[in-house]
This record gives sequence, C-alpha cells and structure tokens, in this order.
Amino acid sequence: MNAARPAAPRATTAVILARGLGTRMRADEATTLTPEQAAAAAAGAKGLIPIAGFPLLDHVLSALADGGVIDVILVVAPGESAIRQRYTREVALDRLRVHLAEQVEPQGTADALLAARDVVQAIAPHDAHGVAHFLMCNADNLYPSEAVAMLVGAAGPALIAFDAASLVAQGNIEETRVNQFALLDVSPDGVLREIVEKPQPGHPLRRSAARWVSMNLWRFTSEIFDDCAAVRPSPRGELELTDAVRRAMRRGTRFAAPGVRLAVLDLSRRSDVPAVEARLAGRVPRL
Repeated sequence: MNAARPAAPRATTAVILARGLGTRMRADEATTLTPEQAAAAAAGAKGLIPIAGFPLLDHVLSALADGGVIDVILVVAPGESAIRQRYTREVALDRLRVHLAEQVEPQGTADALLAARDVVQAIAPHDAHGVAHFLMCNADNLYPSEAVAMLVGAAGPALIAFDAASLVAQGNIEETRVNQFALLDVSPDGVLREIVEKPQPGHPLRRSAARWVSMNLWRFTSEIFDDCAAVRPSPRGELELTDAVRRAMRRGTRFAAPGVRLAVLDLSRRSDVPAVEARLAGRVPRL
C-alpha cells in the first residue's frame, strides 16, 4: 500500500515572472499612450505601465491578495530598479510581503521560475515531507481573484483552465490571440492530460466545443524546480515551462485543471492599454 500523501498547505506564496523583455510592447507603435505609459512600454516594463492611475502590477498584486496570497516573489533582471524601488520603498504594503529573485539572462519561463528556487524554499509553506507549495503567474495578466483562491486552497499541483469563449466575451483578448495560446487537454475528471502550444487549425483541441486555455496561472510544488533545471532549449531557443510540466507529468505528477468561465485581462501590446484601462477605471488596488 502506498503511503498517504501529506495534507497540502494553503499555497500563500506566489512567484510572478516579471523579467520579460516586452518585445511586442515595444514594437507596437500604433496606439497613442500617455508619456508615462509610453516610457514604461519603451522600456519593456509591461507590469509598470500605468493603468487607471496605478501600475498594472499593483492591480495584479491586489488580486493575488484578494485570493489569499501573502508573500509575492518578483522575478526580475539584475540591476532592475523600477520594480525594486516601487515595491520595497515607495508603496505601503499592508496585505502582502514582497521578495525579489533575479533571473540573470532571459532564457525562458522555466529558467525564470528556477531563479526563484531559493526564495521559495525559504518562505513558502511546506508540507509534512518538507515540500514547498506555491503559485506562479505572469506580471502582465490580471487574473480573477476567484481563480487565485482556487489554487491557494487546492490539494496539490494544479493550473486554472480558462474557457476560451469567456476570455473573448468577458476580457480584452480577441479570438485570433486566444488561438495562439496553449490549449489544454483535460480529462473528464478534471486532470491535465496534455498542453498543446499554438495548435494548428485542424487540431482536435481547436475544433472542440469546449476549448480550455492556459493563461499561466499554476500551483506547483518545489519538485518542479528539478524539472525546470532538466529541460533543454526549445526550437525557439528558450527553456520552456511547458517542457518542465510535461517532464513532471511523465514522472507521475498529477495536475488538477479546474475549468473556469472568467475573464483575464492581458497587457501584451500597446493596443491592449485602452481596453484594460477602461475595465479598471476607478479601481484602487489594495496592497
């Protein structure tokens, strides 16, 4: 008989990948921005673009706190100053504690997550076997706090499966962009079977009546770090988190994939700014 798995703690630590270069944000010149927005976009600092009076990252942190997160680890570049300055000196943090980790080179999402390993091990909740439990998400997506809460209280590794139709109807992500995201093959009992990056038009997951999308909102255990360290560069030359997840699945990790019909606001391009700003008008983040 297999030994019973220890009860999973509430995953009240979240790693936010904030090291991205913001290439698409810098390249998109069609939308007129305020000087402050344009400066952040030109620097590739998507999380710091002012939205409705506050950096998008303020809204992201507020939603994480609403969902039950207490500690946040921001993965940044060496020498990055704007994020450090804001969240360690400028703003009062009443609901969150902010920590920093450095990704030396922008080598992909698996490498970015691996950069947070030591900080996660030091501060994240651990189970009775000494395994740390934590969330991971992007800095340029505003996730619904309900989805965050689902992962904080989950029984183990998991990701949120977002309904593609709801992303289009309720958020700011058009159909053509949804088709560029990773689609999820989820079993009838709600377990992840496969992640398919940018599936071709004829792929069964593209034709399915219910299309489930990964928006990179995960719950992991510290075992994922060994998988991140083991991946090799993809055809794009990057160390991809999806490859680390597939490796974890091959060694037996079971990822629950609860489906939700909720919106995610996406700030990948300058043209996203007006729609996201309209959705967040009047909202005051609580950090």
